[in-house]
Amino acid sequence: MTDILVTSAGRRVELVEAFVAEAERIGGKVHATDLEPGLSSACHVAAKAHQLPRVTAPDYADRLLELCKSEGISMIVPTIDPELMVLAENRERFADHGVHAIISDAEMIAHCRDKRRTGDYFNSIGLDAPALMGKDDLSFPCFAKPIDGSSGIGAQLLENAEQVTSDLLDDPKMMFMEYVDGSHREYTVDAYYDRNGKLRCWVPRERIAIRAGEVAKGVTRRNFVYDKLGEILPNIAGARGCLTVQVFGREEDERLLGIEINPRFGGGYPLAHAAGANYPAMLVDEYLLGKDARDISDWEANLLMLRYDAKVLVHDHG
Repeated sequence: MTDILVTSAGRRVELVEAFVAEAERIGGKVHATDLEPGLSSACHVAAKAHQLPRVTAPDYADRLLELCKSEGISMIVPTIDPELMVLAENRERFADHGVHAIISDAEMIAHCRDKRRTGDYFNSIGLDAPALMGKDDLSFPCFAKPIDGSSGIGAQLLENAEQVTSDLLDDPKMMFMEYVDGSHREYTVDAYYDRNGKLRCWVPRERIAIRAGEVAKGVTRRNFVYDKLGEILPNIAGARGCLTVQVFGREEDERLLGIEINPRFGGGYPLAHAAGANYPAMLVDEYLLGKDARDISDWEANLLMLRYDAKVLVHDHG
């Protein structure tokens, strides 16, 4: 079996296209799933699209496995946070049927999904993180965000006590942390770990502009962030496939602060791909062709990405 499935595909057209190119190289094809595949631009780019229930549905894993078995799919690539733990908990079950779920260990994902634990995890692997604050001991400015948030949803800067509402204080999922000032630049790092958990490539992308929680303008950088993370990222245990690591870096004193880890492809990965970090090819080579992974360090630095809106046209849509 050589077919690949990209789950919760949504608008991830460029990611699906990257996998299409690699699937065609080995005579396979790419499938995609979504809650409403007919309204997903990425699903229309895939060879076949399928509807699945929400990842929170009790039968989600069963439905996903049945789809893989019936369609001859041998690799699953997740794209959203809520499905990560479901796949991690069912990885061995899928493997028993010849299906490779590209997913990190459940313990590692648990550190990442609860942002309160992420700071301690960063510290344990040698990376500083912004300090957390108690709700009764806030200093300003500070930053508030949900402990299980994604794409910046619900996150906000609090500049003074007047902005701290009762809704924020009463929300059990809201956490408060040190505000990282403008002397720092924000980076998202696309890192690749092979099937044995060894770091093979990492590409820092400086985030110049963000839209709806996703990078709209970014540039690859091979600077102190790259050098320092080369010593830190190998310490992440249980990682597999593509991880996105968000950090703040201050060049003047080379201060580095870890913010988040998302154990999946990030929305800005197409920039790293264009720079030469072809992770879909690495996944196909490892999991479908049985080749050993290789290190990639010759990716293009200072490559600027400027995103714009595009469209997918679907004729005779009912």
